[in-house]
Amino acid sequence: MSRTNTPVTPLFEMQASISVSAAPADVYAVVSDLPRSAEWSPECRGGTWVSGRPSQVGAVFRGENVRSEDVVSWAPVVRGTWHTESQVIAAEPGRVFRWAMRDSTGLVQDSVWSYEIEPAEGGCVLVHAFRMGAATEGIRGITADMDEAGKKRFFADWSVKLAGDLKATLVRVKSAAEKA
Repeated sequence: MSRTNTPVTPLFEMQASISVSAAPADVYAVVSDLPRSAEWSPECRGGTWVSGRPSQVGAVFRGENVRSEDVVSWAPVVRGTWHTESQVIAAEPGRVFRWAMRDSTGLVQDSVWSYEIEPAEGGCVLVHAFRMGAATEGIRGITADMDEAGKKRFFADWSVKLAGDLKATLVRVKSAAEKA
């Protein structure tokens, strides 16, 4: 077992894509406006920029999140409302917006969310991705008391949850971008 208390790296690596009938610059303006994320995220209810220039590399966003009791209900994950901090690590207007989750001390973790935008006929293709290499502070806490079977079950169930979140987010971003 590794020091991260998990057997596999990366722990999560997934993406989903959708065609959007809007210009890449317009889609970028939507996805890089993290305070609006309540409009499309299954868990994030928005938040505020706490340092740096909003949506620019190095800026820090404090998000408010909500998770219901039925999400992977057997696992000891955070329920109700909680807050996270993330830091923008890539910001190329019309092309890519990426942020990494920070731990409780403010260090950037190997837990990265991103939007990549490719021009296409009639608009663009938006790809939403999530990658977690080494286990984050939160994942280590969740899996600390699990045996190998429990960890395997958690990573499988959480992967299904994340994949669904990516797809749901894209449908909602598409709607917001096409209305803009």
